[in-house]
Amino acid sequence: MRPVITAWSAISPFGFGADAFRAGLRDGVPVPVSSAGTAPYPPGRLVPDFDARTVLGKKGTRSMDRVTALSVAAVGELAGRPDASGTPAEGPSPGLVLGTTGSVLSTMDFTRSSLDGERPFYVDPARFPNTVMNCAAGQCAIRHGLKGPNATIAGGRAAGLLALNYARRLQAGGRAGTLFCGGAEEYSDARARLHHHGRGGPADTVLGEGAAVLRLEPAGSAAAERDGLAEVVALEFGVSEDAGEIPAILLRCLRRALERAGARPADIALVAPGAADGPERTALLDLFGHRPPAQLDCTGLIGDAAAAAASFQVLAVLVRAEEDPALAGRLALVTTVDHDGTLGCALLRPYPAR
Repeated sequence: MRPVITAWSAISPFGFGADAFRAGLRDGVPVPVSSAGTAPYPPGRLVPDFDARTVLGKKGTRSMDRVTALSVAAVGELAGRPDASGTPAEGPSPGLVLGTTGSVLSTMDFTRSSLDGERPFYVDPARFPNTVMNCAAGQCAIRHGLKGPNATIAGGRAAGLLALNYARRLQAGGRAGTLFCGGAEEYSDARARLHHHGRGGPADTVLGEGAAVLRLEPAGSAAAERDGLAEVVALEFGVSEDAGEIPAILLRCLRRALERAGARPADIALVAPGAADGPERTALLDLFGHRPPAQLDCTGLIGDAAAAAASFQVLAVLVRAEEDPALAGRLALVTTVDHDGTLGCALLRPYPAR
């Protein structure tokens, strides 16, 4: 049984909300780079004019960090809709699976305060929850009354697809009904430093941020039949410590996904890679030859959104399918490769516009 995406929300460098994301993709113009950050650290494409207290109100936001605020706001865009539950009153309560590693800035700041304070234990206890990876998912559940399963999945750029797979397994096992699923990432100087000094990719990378959330319904449910946007056909993952082996391992993932779907490369009408070049391009050329299908370069427009990247790629597929009726019933491919060697892919089948 394949789960169905029935709705989505986005807070991205294009702006707040789904309409801003649609407009940004349609225009195809990269978001201007912010002056935030100092050389030689990577610059960023930030969510414009986003302030937690303005968006979420003053209550409970005094010590809330940026990635938590982005997550709470994006989930609220879906959970606050009249049809948000998608399940009968006696059915399972909606849950959340969020791909994120939390806030690098919060962790560094809290650790620093224990070192430069008068005493190591003179720290602000209100800021400690921000250092825990599942802080954002927990706050989303508390604020929006999500009493179903609540999980946080780490995986770098692949986090969004890993979260989607985890949500799929919860539904397939009968442990969840409606699930909100996606990824969230914040930009900060601390993250830029780690990217620069670690295995964060090319030095000219432009970092991005934001939160992208899907509403996932079990196959065959009334909500899936009524509101379905796309079917999640297959998800496959791999890992490699040797960068030179990544194209071959990703290619095997792609072929396994096609086998699971009972499809051929020619059945794929659209590809949304995490990067336009590098190992993903190599694997795609090996799969399709020199005639690959149309491609969407979401990362080139909003920057490297790390834990939110793959979720934004899925949203880009949904937006393109809204605008191109020829994609209905065809397969769309999302690929992702993280700097630590985690990689994966997803096959989606958009539904005809309703």
